[in-house]
Amino acid sequence: MNLVFYIAALVAIFATLRAVLHKHAVHALLYLIVSLLSVAVIFFILGAPFLAALEVIIYAGAIMVLFVFVVMMLNRGEAAVQQEKEWFRFRTWAWPSVLVLILFVEWVYMLWRGSAQQSFAGVTQGPIQPQQVGELLFTQYLLGVEMAAMMLMAGIIGAYHIGKQKQKSYHRYLEEKSDQISISENKTQEVI
Repeated sequence: MNLVFYIAALVAIFATLRAVLHKHAVHALLYLIVSLLSVAVIFFILGAPFLAALEVIIYAGAIMVLFVFVVMMLNRGEAAVQQEKEWFRFRTWAWPSVLVLILFVEWVYMLWRGSAQQSFAGVTQGPIQPQQVGELLFTQYLLGVEMAAMMLMAGIIGAYHIGKQKQKSYHRYLEEKSDQISISENKTQEVI
């Protein structure tokens, strides 16, 4: 059991470093997905299949899809077409595929061996139920949950204010006229 844990941990560390240090955004996203999957394997090994499922569904699934959409929305025309051709090369997908294969083999091994009673570092325990996770989140770790909620709220407010401001772009001949119009509007407001 310890060997499976350490292999998953090494995959997580390697994939995370590749995600942080890679130059291409899509390659980094692939490695980040592998890193999140390896963390899910670690949760499963430690007897938390509910957390492992949440890791795969929420982080590796939903959030990474949003990241991929952002990369796609920032398409840069002809340069993007050339870059997309490079994404389909074998060397782009080779290492992430090998890492996911290692994680898949570990997962099959864990399912074959049985995960009802797991032992890690000499501690034997049963699986953690969703009710236990909920109780801990709203009792012992309530401060952490509230801090995460405040950070998410700050991010939403910041995104709203950034998206609220519209940038006006005028042709260079129209900029002078728009400046004159805004000056005349200010004068009429002062008169009223």
